[in-house]
Amino acid sequence: MNQQTNAKDKDVVKAHLYLELGKLVSSVGDDKFLSNMHQLINASVAVSRIELSEWTVDDSQSAVVDVQLLGHAGVELSPQMQAVCPTNAKHRNDHPLVKRVLEVEDALLIHLNARMKNEKDNNCLGTSHQCSLISRKANRCCVISLHRPRVDRDFTLQELSFLKYLSETLLPLTERHARAHRQSSAKSPGGSTPRNLVALEQTQLQREFNERLSACEVTLSVREKEVCLGLLAGGTVPEIAEKLCVKNSSIETYLKRSAAKLGVSGRHGLAKWMIGA
Repeated sequence: MNQQTNAKDKDVVKAHLYLELGKLVSSVGDDKFLSNMHQLINASVAVSRIELSEWTVDDSQSAVVDVQLLGHAGVELSPQMQAVCPTNAKHRNDHPLVKRVLEVEDALLIHLNARMKNEKDNNCLGTSHQCSLISRKANRCCVISLHRPRVDRDFTLQELSFLKYLSETLLPLTERHARAHRQSSAKSPGGSTPRNLVALEQTQLQREFNERLSACEVTLSVREKEVCLGLLAGGTVPEIAEKLCVKNSSIETYLKRSAAKLGVSGRHGLAKWMIGA
């Protein structure tokens, strides 16, 4: 009985994880991206704050030449913590995270304990345990920084292992979000981004979805696309059925047809396929 209960609990956790993942995928390029990522991670690994930044590296000088904070979610930083935050430390190339960013060639997980000291001084790096997920493409690095209060326990090996596994999904989405952020900033003077968030969210999701279909050489009917996009955007079967003026059973049928063509199983499989997992 206990084994059956545990199996059911794991299925519930997975179902919740993929639901949150669907919301994250649909919010790439949107202001809700960071809060959705925080909600997804925090459901499995407690974190008080999450930050997303893009670092520009000059390999010829072995230096970080620019750091752009793309957003954050969770608690606000204290003044002490802001002073040593890596996103404010592009000229502090002695900072451990800066050093690792300069060394990274692919994807990397970096764990900084709150009690770690700077090698050149005795100042604490901050008032939190930190775990950073990093990916690099050309001279740009995307950094997802996760914080946990120093008064709480540090990240366990099991949690770090799970975050490393999750990074295979989060980092590609982060790279897309950073690219969308650059494009949006280039179009809007001064970096401001006034827009219809709902329309942008749908456009971004549709573009990503069509790119995945083309890459996989799969053709879906218009209705099948509508159902898949609705589910990826976090909609429920009844909500999508009402919007398309069809029965719930019809939505399930369209999903089964789409899943068969994509070689996946159900809504969860669709979310994993969308992010290339």
